Amino acid sequence: MRLQLALNVKNLDRAITFYSKMFATPVHKKRDSYANFEIAEPPLKLVLFEHPDANEQLNHIGVECLTMSEFEQTSDRLVSSDLATDGVAETGCCHARQAKLWVKEPDELAWEWYRILDDEPAAGRNNTEPSQAGCCGQQSDTSTTSELKQVCCA
Repeated sequence: MRLQLALNVKNLDRAITFYSKMFATPVHKKRDSYANFEIAEPPLKLVLFEHPDANEQLNHIGVECLTMSEFEQTSDRLVSSDLATDGVAETGCCHARQAKLWVKEPDELAWEWYRILDDEPAAGRNNTEPSQAGCCGQQSDTSTTSELKQVCCA
């Protein structure tokens, strides 16, 4: 497993330059308003969402399971413990196809647990379906509910 940190940034290109230098790691994937890094040391998946008007820099925290077995064991544990806010779902967007679930901690911080199934889905590159975060980005809809909208960050 490796920790995932998803941040809202005001300027994606400026953030990519900064984080590439800070972690001495090139960007792994870049899309419109989105980028991610697979950092070896410390083991970290850093995800950047370009949201110039975001009120907070933290988008969400996640844990990437590096094997399907690891994901299945973890999701079984979280679902049976009643911590998961929804069941396991297979999702896809312009960035990747994944198995995932969401957990909210007592103060409403969202944690994403996921396993990448396809890092470059051909059909996903043509997805233009809008969301609050452009193509992807975990968002709470606090206007009517505290439920999380399913999104992808891979």
